Amino acid sequence: MFKERELWVAYLVWFFLGPVGVHKFFLGKTGRGILYLFTGGLFLIGWIIDLFTLPSQVRAYNDELRTLREEIPL
Repeated sequence: MFKERELWVAYLVWFFLGPVGVHKFFLGKTGRGILYLFTGGLFLIGWIIDLFTLPSQVRAYNDELRTLREEIPL
């Protein structure tokens, strides 16, 4: 099913494709990904803010994934 995300991969995606929102899609935030796509990472301000908030975003994604796995046994 879905895999947990690694922080280093998220930073790699953020660095190279962040201004077009690929790191948001990578973390399951489709709406924000589309917003970043059409605004150039919110005019690069949001892209810079993500430099500092990316660890907590990855942690939140992984925590949500673990919760879903516990609720739905395979």
